[in-house]
Amino acid sequence: MRASSSLFLGGLTLALLAGCGRGGEAGASGGATAPAAQNVSVVQVKQADVPITVDASGTVTALQSVDLRAQTTSTVAQVLVKDGQNVKKGELLFRFDDRADRAALDKARAQLARDRAALADLERQLSRARELVAQNFVSRSALDTAQSNLDGGQALVRSDEAAVQAAQVTLGYNELRAPISGRAGIVGVFPGSLVQASATATPLVNIAQLDPIAVSFTVPENQLGALLAATRAGALEVQALPSAGAARGAPVVKGRVTAVDNLVDSTTGTIRVKAEFDNQAQSLWPGQFLRVRVTLRTLQGVTVVPQAALIMRGNERSVYVVGPDNTAKLVPVQLRQAMGEQAVVEGLDATAQVVTDGKQNLRPGTPLRIQVAGAAAKTASGAGK
Repeated sequence: MRASSSLFLGGLTLALLAGCGRGGEAGASGGATAPAAQNVSVVQVKQADVPITVDASGTVTALQSVDLRAQTTSTVAQVLVKDGQNVKKGELLFRFDDRADRAALDKARAQLARDRAALADLERQLSRARELVAQNFVSRSALDTAQSNLDGGQALVRSDEAAVQAAQVTLGYNELRAPISGRAGIVGVFPGSLVQASATATPLVNIAQLDPIAVSFTVPENQLGALLAATRAGALEVQALPSAGAARGAPVVKGRVTAVDNLVDSTTGTIRVKAEFDNQAQSLWPGQFLRVRVTLRTLQGVTVVPQAALIMRGNERSVYVVGPDNTAKLVPVQLRQAMGEQAVVEGLDATAQVVTDGKQNLRPGTPLRIQVAGAAAKTASGAGK
């Protein structure tokens, strides 16, 4: 009886061991099944001409700006310019009380007339002295005296003429004209106001040239080489971008670089650049802050992919592309230029499709289930709900 029980237990043990072996084989065969397809969004690689640009903050400045001040001490007789008026070069803006200066000019002219009459008399005396010397009625010294008096009279007349010119200049200070064409600012005086000839006096008005107009901005010093190369190649285009508060659809104003500063600011590591813009519409205003964009060069026929498609591992860059068998293929690329949401790369075929959404779940050889743009995000949100 005891022997029969032992045989029964041994057979049961062998049966259990055999069943475990078959279960292990089944598990091993189940682990070798192919991976499930992954939902991804893909984008077709583009071939395009890509401009390389630099964005910077700029300040609008007038090409010419003049503060008008009086050059004589007087009172304002007339104000012929209005606030914000457009004026032309040479246009009369202010007239001062000129009675005293006009009287001084009349006095100088009278002095000149008197001395000219005296000079005419001295010329006649010299002529008579020459005749008398020729007839030996007077000595040679009398002729010399007459000549000396004539020379002194001529010098006195020239002095009077200079005095008349000086009086005319002083009188001209009583009319203030526009030295340049432009837009007048706020007028600071009124008829009857006292003005003084002083460099520290408050300007009567400012005139600024608005068309054309300049924009001054800075670029990083690491862009200096490309900037200088672009200026040597020809006219370098600059765009004045609409400000955040500008009206919707405001136009982009285009200009050209006219000057690059001769030194780099060592404290900020930037270099100053000046550009000139046509401003007939007066959309740019002196003192205004804005964003400018400089196009340094254009990359011809390059490969463009979304930044979202790039996989970064240290200094290496790669993308997943759709393989011929509709599986994920990891392709290394070289990043040439990053620009916003796009990137210029090398190492991809022009017909390649790159994965943008869902690449975090991929491995080389993973089957792909391609969705239209945005479908992967909708699927994920639905699964979360």
